[in-house]
Amino acid sequence: MGNTLFGYTEGQIAQFGLTFGVGAFILYMLFIVFNLARESKAGKFGTFVLFLVLSFGMLGFLAKNFIQWILGI
Repeated sequence: MGNTLFGYTEGQIAQFGLTFGVGAFILYMLFIVFNLARESKAGKFGTFVLFLVLSFGMLGFLAKNFIQWILGI
């Protein structure tokens, strides 16, 4: 079995953790932004601005994964 854990290499485990672990963290952060907008009674436009500004960094992570998928890297 060499350098594997349950038949998976270190690189495969790291890729799984990065993809699904950070994905789950992004969903949790979106819940936090939604909860913040609801508790502050931001309204429709305020909620849109909160999601736009606070979620902009997450878009980069998702775009990176999408580009890698398209290029087949």
